[in-house]
This record gives sequence, C-alpha cells and structure tokens, in this order.
Amino acid sequence: MKTAPIAGYRRSVLARSLALALTLPFAFSAAAQEATDEDEESTDETTQLDAVEVVGSRIKRAEIEGPSPVTVITSAQIEAEGFNTVYDALNTLTQTTGSIQNELTQNGFTPNAQVLNLRGLGPGRVLTLINGRRAADYPLPYNGQSNFVNLSSVPTAAVERIELLAGGASAIYGSDAVAGVINIVLKTNFEGQYLSYLTGKPSRGGAPTNDVQWVGGSTGERWSLTYAVEYFDRGAMYASERDFMDSYRDDPSVDPSAATAVQGIRLRDRLIGTGANSQVWQDGENLESTCARWGGDFEIDARPTGSWCGYYGYPATQAIRNSDENISGYIYGTLDINDNLQGFASLNVWDSQASAASATQFWSVPLYYDVNFGSIMDGQRIFTPSEVGGFDAQQTVFNEQSIDFSAGLRGSMMDNRFDWDFTVSHSRYETNNDRPRFLAQALTDFFLGPRLGTVAGFPAYALNQDRYFNPITPAEFNALSTIVKTRADSSASTAQFVLSGDLFELPAGPLSFAAVLEAGTQEYELNADPRILPGQNIIYNLTGTGGGGDRNRYALGSEFAIPVTDSFKATLAARYDLYDDITQVDNAFTWNAGLEWRPFDNLLFRGAYSTSFRAPDMHYIFADESGFFSTVFDEYACRNAGNTVTQCGNNATWNYSAFGVRQGNPDLEEEEGNSFTVGMVWDIVDNLSFTVDYYQVELEGVVGDISSAYILQNEADCRLGSDRQGNTVDGSSAFCQFILDSVIRTVGGPNDGRIEQVNRGPINRSYISNEGIDASLRYDMDTDRYGNFSYQLSWSHVLDQKFAEFAGEPRDSYRDDLTNFDFRSRMRGSVSWEYKDLNVTVFGIRYGSLPNWEETGRIAPYHVYNLNVGYEFTENFSANLIVNNVLDKIAPKDDSFFTYPFFWRAYSPIGREVFVQANFRW
Repeated sequence: MKTAPIAGYRRSVLARSLALALTLPFAFSAAAQEATDEDEESTDETTQLDAVEVVGSRIKRAEIEGPSPVTVITSAQIEAEGFNTVYDALNTLTQTTGSIQNELTQNGFTPNAQVLNLRGLGPGRVLTLINGRRAADYPLPYNGQSNFVNLSSVPTAAVERIELLAGGASAIYGSDAVAGVINIVLKTNFEGQYLSYLTGKPSRGGAPTNDVQWVGGSTGERWSLTYAVEYFDRGAMYASERDFMDSYRDDPSVDPSAATAVQGIRLRDRLIGTGANSQVWQDGENLESTCARWGGDFEIDARPTGSWCGYYGYPATQAIRNSDENISGYIYGTLDINDNLQGFASLNVWDSQASAASATQFWSVPLYYDVNFGSIMDGQRIFTPSEVGGFDAQQTVFNEQSIDFSAGLRGSMMDNRFDWDFTVSHSRYETNNDRPRFLAQALTDFFLGPRLGTVAGFPAYALNQDRYFNPITPAEFNALSTIVKTRADSSASTAQFVLSGDLFELPAGPLSFAAVLEAGTQEYELNADPRILPGQNIIYNLTGTGGGGDRNRYALGSEFAIPVTDSFKATLAARYDLYDDITQVDNAFTWNAGLEWRPFDNLLFRGAYSTSFRAPDMHYIFADESGFFSTVFDEYACRNAGNTVTQCGNNATWNYSAFGVRQGNPDLEEEEGNSFTVGMVWDIVDNLSFTVDYYQVELEGVVGDISSAYILQNEADCRLGSDRQGNTVDGSSAFCQFILDSVIRTVGGPNDGRIEQVNRGPINRSYISNEGIDASLRYDMDTDRYGNFSYQLSWSHVLDQKFAEFAGEPRDSYRDDLTNFDFRSRMRGSVSWEYKDLNVTVFGIRYGSLPNWEETGRIAPYHVYNLNVGYEFTENFSANLIVNNVLDKIAPKDDSFFTYPFFWRAYSPIGREVFVQANFRW
C-alpha cells in the first residue's frame, strides 16, 4: 500500500484541495496510517467533504480558501521537508520576514526560546493557539520586555497540522491577533500504531540528534482514544566546533594577522596613558612569559593602542546550538454520551532540560590606586574554559515544563441544525534556570585583597599579582562563583462556548453564523534571583528583572457568512472584549468584513478588512525595576565640546558603557491596528492552482521603550536649547523635563559629568506598518509510467515598511534602510516524486538580500536545500535518508561583517546535517 505525497501547502478553492491537505499523508509520515485499497479508491473519488473549522473563522466550511488567505502545513509535510521540530518548519514560512533573537544571541534575555516574527511586527504580535485555544506565554520576557509563546514546547509527534492566518483576526480571537494567528492542531481519531526513530549529526561535526516518536490510537463504537509520546535529544554545539567562527581572526574585514583580539590579560597604569608603555606585568616577568602560562589560549597582541595577552579564541567559548533533552506526552479521547452529545478531553505535557552558554566570564578591574605600583590602575581578566572546568561549567541550565489540558462537551440541537461546543482549558508553563556567575565581592577580595583606604579619591588596594597573572583552578573558580537562580511561571485559563449553524435559507443558500462567549484569566510570576536586582551589586556584571501580575478578560463575538448570490458571498464578524486589570485597557471592539466572488468554479476573487488590538504585554505592565548595561553615545558632551555628531564618531570619550534602569508601566493602553488583503485563487487546470494576495497591516500606539539613543539625543537638544540642525528647542517644556529626568549624570570625582544612569520604560508611542504580496503555485502531475510528481512554490515580498517614533511624527519608509535587517523577500518550494515504493522530496528556501554590516550596500540572497529519500520495504516498515542543507551553506559573503559571529544571526552556523529514520506501523 502507498499513499500520495504531500510536499507543499494545500491551497485550493475546491473541496478536494482541503481533502488533500487534511487526509493524504506522506508515505513515511508520523501521521501515516494503514488503509485498505478500497479506502484509497474512495479517497481518490471524494468530491464532497464534511464542513470543518479552519483558522480565521468559527463557521465550518468545506473550502479551505475563504476571504482571508490561510496556509496549512501538515505533519506529513514537516517530515517530508526534513524538519525535526515544529519551529524548524514554521521558521521557513515566507511570511516570517522579521528579525529575531535566536541561539546565536546567547547574551540575550531569552536564549532558550524559539519565536517567530511575522511581517516584521514583532514576536508578540502573532497569536499562537493550541487546538484553537490560547497557550500560556513563555514566562521569561523576550529581550527582557515582552511576552510570547515558546514554539519549542510543542511536540512534533502530537501535531496533525498547523494553520497560519497572516493578518489581523481580533474580531475572531481577541487580543494579539495583529500580524496573524498560528493554530496548532493536534492529532485526533488516530487508528493503529506508529513508531519512528531518527538519528543524525552535522557533517562538519557537533552533537547528534536523536528523536523517538510513538503515535497510537483506536476507536470503538462510541469512543476514541489517540496518544503520542516523543523523546527528543539534541546535544550542545560550541563555536569552537566551527572553524569560521572560533576566533577573532575569522573577521572577514581584516587580514588575519591584523585581527583584533579581546583583551585577555591586561593591567594598565592610567597615569601613564593608554599605549603599550602603560601596560604593567608581574614583577620579574614580561608579556611573553605571562601569555604562555595559558597553554596557547592567550597570545601576544601588539598594536599602537596597547600590548597585552590577547584571547583570539574568546568567541569559541559560546554555544551556537543549545542542548535540549525533552520528553512529551499527549492523549486525547472522546465518548459519545448519546447521539447528540459527546464528551472530550485532551492532555499535553512537556518536560525539558536544556543548556545554553554565552562566552566565558571576565572581570573588568575597576579604577583603583595600587599601593605597590604607586599609581591609578585598571585592567581586564578573561577566564578560559580550562580555568573554569570546561565548557559545561559555564552553562546555564533550563528546567522547563508545560502542561495543556482541556475538556468539554459538544453536540447538536434543533434536529442537527446547530452545533455547540463548551470547553474549559488550562495551560501552564514553568521555567527554572540556574546560571553560574561570579560573586562581585569575592572577585575583589581574591585579586585585590582588603581595601587599604582611599588615595586621590580612589579606593586603594594591593593587587595579588600571583593570582592575577596566573591561571586559576576550577576549585578557585567555584569558590569565586555562585549559582544565580531564576524561577518563573505563567498560566492561561479559558472557558468558551461556541454555537454555530445555519440560521435560515436565503435565495442563494443558507445564512450561516457562529457566536462565541468567552471568559479567561492570564497570570505570570517572574522571580529573579534577588542578588541581581538593581542596587544589590552582589553578582558581578549581571542584572535581572522580576515582576508578576494577572488579568481577567471576557468576550462576546459573532460571525455571519452571507450568500448574496450563487457566486458571491460576504462575511461579517464583530467582537467585544472586556479587560479587568490595572491598565487603561477597559474594553475593545473589533470587526472584520470579507468578500468572496466565484465567477467560475475554478476562480475565486477575495478581499478582507479587519480591525485588531493588542492588550499590553503582562511584563510591560508589571515589570519590577530592573537594570542593564549598554553602550551609549553622550551626545550632549560631544556637541557641548563644539563637535558635530559625525566628528565624535566612535571616539571612546563620548561612547562608553552606562547603566540603565527599566520598570513596567500600568498606565499603558491597547495597541490598535487594521489589516487589509485582496487577492485571487485560480485553479488553472486540474491539479494546477495559483494564489496571489496583497496585504497591508498597520499598528498605532505601539508599546515599546523609548530607546536610550532617543533619550540622549533629546537630552542634548534640551540642555543646549537647539537640535542638530540648529532649530530652537524649549528646554523648559514638559517633554524636556521628562527627558532630563531620565538621565542621571555623575557629580564630582574623576567621572564628573559622565552619564551614570538612563531611566526608561514602555509607553504607547509609535506607528508601524508592513505591506507586500504573498503568492503560491502548486502543480500535481500523475503519470502511469514515471510515477507521481508534486511541485509547490510560495513567495512573499515586502513592498514597504513604515515607522514613526511618536504619534504625529512623519511616517518614514524604512524597508530599504541599510540599518533594517528584516528580509524584504522570502521564497520556499519543493518537488516530490513518488514511484512505486520510492519517495523523494527536495525542499528549498531562498532568503532575500540583507544590508552589509558596514551599511554601504546589500549582500547576496541565500539558498538552502533539503533532501528526503524514503523507501517502503514492507507494508509495515519504511526508512528515510534525510540530508538538510545539502550544499552545506552557511551565510552569504559579507567582507564587512567585523563583529562576532561574522554573519547575521538569521543564518545558521550548523551547515549540512545527515539523518536516517526508521518507521514501523502496525
């Protein structure tokens, strides 16, 4: 027995296209089920389907295509195209053009979470649903600020299909459905048993991946049971395992002999200056002998600005792929209580232990007076993996669990005229992470000893040169360190009643409707280690954020599908949301309208307009005071000294690190948006279909922090009484007072006048929009002699992006701005061939061009191809060879990219990966 391959999106105006999308699995899919030859024949002849609910509407319909474009990815497609996880597959969607932080951003706030950025509007502006219900947010805020759903917590084994509506849908689902809605539909009514084992590793070296999936189920006369278990294990990978990113000599912008090393060991006499003669070494020793003590990790770095032990391999100590070992379980069951009433329940649990690692720790020696050297000193000390006990000793360990439970009743009434569904659900996500960090006072005591008073306004110490200029031991590292513990959890609970059906007959058909009544609660609690909170200074070089709160929400909504004529249909939807929390979001009313015109059976013209809103993220509201360090440009000092901004450039006098403080804002209001789509779906001939849609999404009152750069530019304007162009600025205005209060400068001492602290927080401030085109082409060709072929191609192209910092300011187009690292276009496609017992799928993705790092032009587009070859040996056993990134591509060439990792983070450093998979079914 063989089944037809699915290798592309199922997008057709005809009902049989929905049948293909939802019922024809790839031959070696985890979702494949045994069927008889008679079943195959009946499937091939199917032309009429029961109505189903597809994302974007609660009204059931037989056509997948409606007034708004919907993309469907089946579990079969996820496997056929070579993806190990749900996130890997979703991240190839052409609509995900926006930049995100990922595992290459290990110094970020959420290095163990996976997110999508639809249309470049931000990770939190896509609503993620599990079986149509809200999932709990990841309890650690993205970039330390906003909330999102962590897609890595969704087990692949339990997934039946994923639906994406790219556009506003608040009139259906409420808050957050601004850029789009992702609905992850889990398996139901599965019969038989399926077991698969996948193993493989990168061809360039690195930790292997192992994935075991077991899916099973059975049905009785009045009951059904479906279950899935998955064990997934992928080891950590470090930059040291990639020769193109394991050293600062990999900087493509300079000759390797001229590369800049990080200052591994340096002690400087500040009264002498900053040149080579200012460097100080242990009594009786010199630079060469000191550097040699680290067994080759440190090398001599001699430049006009100084001479020290340089650490060229410092980037190699960072993880470029987190380790991840998780196990998940899923169970779903139904029981027919009577002919018109069914009970159902589902439970999905996930447990993960993962690890992440940024580069090894360092100690920046503060300005102090050394009684032995008789001078003002400072320095920097990097600690190598051999000093701290290996790569594993520096890892942050994440223990995370999530649970999603739902139960309810559904049935029909009034002689099956109306369907109803009542569901209660609860989801919860917990994360506990442990991070090794230095104790600030322990470092000072170990290297500087007790304080010996104050000299010239500086604390006086006597540096312990034996400790400073020699490697420490892992035991000493442990004595200087502690484990910083962060604990966080979030939850979402919902009760929902949905009624749908046909109200009455119109000349062109029934008037269909759906109504929803919903009540929910959402809460989170983030307990940062109290030692990293502002003002503590107990943990060296680490700050954190805490917070917690809850909100209740209630909603009432309705939808109507109105057949105007045999070929013309209108849809209307409206929803009222009521919020009970401490913000200024009391209520929100949203609506949408759609039109469908089918002049011919094979041609659909469609359009939709919708309004949307987004309640402020919980952490934007409830965040406690937190601190951070960042490099700032002191524009006031620069311009006050008689310079222009350009003249100041990157001069260290006006560019330096400063402390920042951030806190939540309970006075936030909702973001308000709208989206518009218009397009067509054309079944040109049998098995050949084409879609194209224009979209536009706008959002006003976007919540975000005022950037430090914006604050400091306006601080200079307000202090000097004029802006960069010489225009007069009223320094006594309320705006200037707000800005001036946001900047704290040091008074007196050696740092007199320098920026000491920048205070900032979230406000409703900006406007953002994105418009473009989505298109897809699909062709299925069945031949008797050469087998069956399937071709699929999808493309998204951004026509414009606009942004305004504050309301009333000009809305500037930034799509082509050379500081914008969102993709302007993405394309994905696949070709599948089924011949007897052989199945082959070639998948490819094209990323459009990005700016080069020096912002003078653009680099080339980027292509990646995956190959999946499967063979069915017996009715119960099949195997696959999967090669991802067949051509072993890393990133397009950019000779100007001078910062680690030497290419933009959207590209993967993993390279080619080869897997084998065995599949058993019975």
